[in-house]
Amino acid sequence: MQPLYESNLTSLPLISKGKVRDIYDIDDQHLLIVTTDRISAFDAILPTAIPGKGRILTETAQFWMKKTQDILPNQLVTNISLADYLTPDELKQLDGRGMIVRKLKPLPVEAIVRGYLVGSGWKEYKKKHSVCGIPLEEGLKKAQKLPTPLFTPSTKAAVGEHDENISFDQLIEIMGQHKAEAVRDLSLKLYEFAANFALERGIIIADTKFEFGEDENGTIYLIDEALTPDSSRFWPASKYEVGKNPESFDKQYIRDYLESLDWDKNSTPPELPEDVVFKTLEKYQEAQARLTENL
Repeated sequence: MQPLYESNLTSLPLISKGKVRDIYDIDDQHLLIVTTDRISAFDAILPTAIPGKGRILTETAQFWMKKTQDILPNQLVTNISLADYLTPDELKQLDGRGMIVRKLKPLPVEAIVRGYLVGSGWKEYKKKHSVCGIPLEEGLKKAQKLPTPLFTPSTKAAVGEHDENISFDQLIEIMGQHKAEAVRDLSLKLYEFAANFALERGIIIADTKFEFGEDENGTIYLIDEALTPDSSRFWPASKYEVGKNPESFDKQYIRDYLESLDWDKNSTPPELPEDVVFKTLEKYQEAQARLTENL
């Protein structure tokens, strides 16, 4: 499969390009989100694409949005078709990577939920017995399941800049008490539902990130992507062991590879070797299959 590093549509005006997604304007109510095969790590867009990754992310996000629509509404639009707006060649170019969504006002926060003590949370815990400033009991081990999932929001940085963790009080300052509490409660509810669902399919969701938007009435919607290997840390339950980082079905594999290099994370990112590309795609494919295929 040919990778789609960058979409090139002339039938619709391009609004913006993110780390992974290209966004096009359809009309005053709808957008087209194209999830490319680009991949980012450490807030940098890597020069090597993962062929087919965009389609996996699109299909997985759509799966979860349909699965969680009883918890809150989402951005998906299903009553109009891409074929009404794009040429046959453009449809072929996207090859399942496009999603028509409602135009909503994005909330200025990345809603992160952590269920296990890992990554930056583990690094902080070792020093301060806290995660994102939230105190935790002593004696917890690496990769251990947390007593209760933690809601740890962060700012949404521009491309090339770094997200910053913020406290819940800071979130209240940004969006007000009522909206901050709604985002927290919805994030924890989504995580609890998804974590239980995934565990039945042999996947532990160690942590994940949600994004939300609101309509003109202030109703909150799930937007962007949800519970994909790009936005989550997926572990195979069969290999989980407290005290160790298990293999993962997500881009942690790429992070680990980059950490093994002499790259300072502030310069141009390196190309990925072919074996790392194929191994990453294999992990994404397995995560999608485990989560979305009927058992």
